[in-house]
Amino acid sequence: MTDDINIHRHGAVGHLSLNRPKALHALTLDMCHAMSAALSEWAGDDAVEAVVLDHAEGRGFCAGGDINLLRNSALNDGGASGRAFFHDEYQLNHQMMTYDKPIVAFMDGITMGGGVGIALPAKYRVATEHTRFAMPETGIGLFPDVGGGWHLSRLGGRLGQFLALTGARLDGAECLWAGIATHYLPAEKLPEAKARIIEHPGRIAGILSELSVTPPPARIEGNADKIAKHFASDRFEDILASLEADDSDWAAKELATLGTKSPQTCKVALRQLAESQNLDNFADNMVMEYRIASRVLTRPDFAEGVRAVIVDKTNDPKWDPATPEGVSDELLHQIFAPLPADEEWKPL
Repeated sequence: MTDDINIHRHGAVGHLSLNRPKALHALTLDMCHAMSAALSEWAGDDAVEAVVLDHAEGRGFCAGGDINLLRNSALNDGGASGRAFFHDEYQLNHQMMTYDKPIVAFMDGITMGGGVGIALPAKYRVATEHTRFAMPETGIGLFPDVGGGWHLSRLGGRLGQFLALTGARLDGAECLWAGIATHYLPAEKLPEAKARIIEHPGRIAGILSELSVTPPPARIEGNADKIAKHFASDRFEDILASLEADDSDWAAKELATLGTKSPQTCKVALRQLAESQNLDNFADNMVMEYRIASRVLTRPDFAEGVRAVIVDKTNDPKWDPATPEGVSDELLHQIFAPLPADEEWKPL
């Protein structure tokens, strides 16, 4: 087991509490394994009726996965340890997505990347005034994984494509408006919500509804029409051209944002979301995402993106290919191609 996650039973409720505050509770492989083991144990225990997922202290909820491990893997072991991390993290995502008992995720704070992967499978997803939700992978040359293809492609209004490409951060009110969150509670009400859920695990929906408040207006709602129009295409070049043809400040800002992102990741994300929409189940989505992950991990953009954004903090990544036009269909086919049968991703 690991000290980075607290695992408890409160009567009929299992409780997973991420506890790695210095890293904003970013997931390590040990944390993924500990969560999977606890969920497996509770799945077979009729006395457990529900699971609560939260973070112990600080600005959580969960800022992502173990980026340093992934970069070290890309630079030093040909991606082997990184692929092992993705494989097991994706098994946890799928385990949560198909879990028979209700999971309540309290997204009270930064919910990005790997944090999105463990929050969105939950039946109940609680946002607060502290929630900051994003899939910022285009900025580091990775891609919106951990089930992002499935979740984002099903938001409607091309909002998922917009979030995947721009890495835009949504607050709690915007998460509720978009359907990313199921409830909006003031952070001060969370201890009461958890205590009442532990007491009455059969009444989760009612308890969360009773403690919910009306959130502030969702800012993104005012841009919904623009997002649907400009992000309508699955071709990255079309989206850029659409924004270029619009002389509004909003379009200029989004165009400037996209100019800083990895062209490879942007094209991968658009294809990933388009393909995921046609898949029948989450496991098939994770097979696709693991194929992508196993390739982009060792391509130039990931190590370079992490260097520029996270290690050196210079924010000057040199992407390769440097332009959207340079990312060929042939390269995308290689990234999405099936793996050898014995290397394909499988559920737990």
